[in-house]
Amino acid sequence: LNLQPATAGSVLFRGREIVGLSRSDMRPLRRDIQIVFQDPYASLNPRLPVFDIVAEALIIHNLVKGDAALRTRVKDLVQMVGLNPEYTNRYPADFSGGQRQRIGIARALALEPAMLILDEPVSALDVSIQAGVINLLEDLQDQLGLSYLFIAHDLSVVRHISDRIAVMYLGKIIELADRDTLFARPMHPYTQALLSAIPIPDPERERRRERIILTGDIPSPANPPSGCRFRTRCFKFAKELTDDQREKCVTVEPPLAEQEPDHVSACHYSAVRTVL
Repeated sequence: LNLQPATAGSVLFRGREIVGLSRSDMRPLRRDIQIVFQDPYASLNPRLPVFDIVAEALIIHNLVKGDAALRTRVKDLVQMVGLNPEYTNRYPADFSGGQRQRIGIARALALEPAMLILDEPVSALDVSIQAGVINLLEDLQDQLGLSYLFIAHDLSVVRHISDRIAVMYLGKIIELADRDTLFARPMHPYTQALLSAIPIPDPERERRRERIILTGDIPSPANPPSGCRFRTRCFKFAKELTDDQREKCVTVEPPLAEQEPDHVSACHYSAVRTVL
């Protein structure tokens, strides 16, 4: 979105490089890429009613002509996300966290984007509310043909909504695969540790399964370890590798390489481990 200038790397949208674009060049792209923020309590202006919050983008981009058409469009958007369209004159303080997040989703949909960036959209909500928002996002995706970039730390939520999953550690992708492959055949030790922390709703299986406990402090992303940045917390590095193998982990950064069809992992000693 170029809200902050990139320090390195490349971002492509529909084959077009967007890093470094000017504000005027980014303006038309903002219609195609919208964002839903993590905190529904901080992302809505408390001084504006719901109508103004949702209508703002429509007015800026001059997409609706006339007050009557604008009111109809805003009410349609509010109803689309499961809220009463008569609530558009109320303020954010009148709504629960889940309802506020729905307002944020309505605002993001106002410009009919092709892609939504969802930054931890349910992490600030009660578990009882999370399912409703996730189900809404799935329904909207089917209805509107949206693409989602869903950022989350809760893998049970990721599993429910994602088609492909990229796992990151200290700012780098360390494994990438389709959803079913990643959960059934995780290859990177960090992914395996994350999956082993997901509870299984079966007491017998839960008792028998392998639990991977990571030790050590998380290094600074600004000053990561040499070689493999995960090695300081890696159970495989600590318990399963020879001294020569460890030396490679210390000195050589593992590339993100294909280990099996459409499944890449950044580990010198990638291997499938069943943890679920």
